[in-house]
Amino acid sequence: QVQLVESGGGLVQAGGSLRLSCAASQRTFSLYTSGWFRQAPGKEREFVAAISPNGGSTFSAYSVRGRFTISRDNARNTAYLQMNSLKSEDTAVYYCALSSDVRGSDRDSAYDYWGQGTQVTVSP
Repeated sequence: QVQLVESGGGLVQAGGSLRLSCAASQRTFSLYTSGWFRQAPGKEREFVAAISPNGGSTFSAYSVRGRFTISRDNARNTAYLQMNSLKSEDTAVYYCALSSDVRGSDRDSAYDYWGQGTQVTVSP
């Protein structure tokens, strides 16, 4: 069982930046695809970005492409989501997750472990 803890959320003005972190409890973190999802009030959870186990491959949702960057540091068992040029529509609870599907996936059903989420609020 891998536990994930997100941090780095908060309140930021539109146009600002935040960096989210996701710390895993086990070194097996390096064997999993790492992903970020988000859920805004009244909406379904949606995919944001994912990164392959060795960090060599990433992909992201169209809505965040060019603004958000996913990365990972397997030595620290940590994944990151750098969010720039934030918009009010980015306001949501952000979740990190791990998937044993090393090909990567944008489906939340493909992910085995989830963090508790961190709130990101972007003011206009």
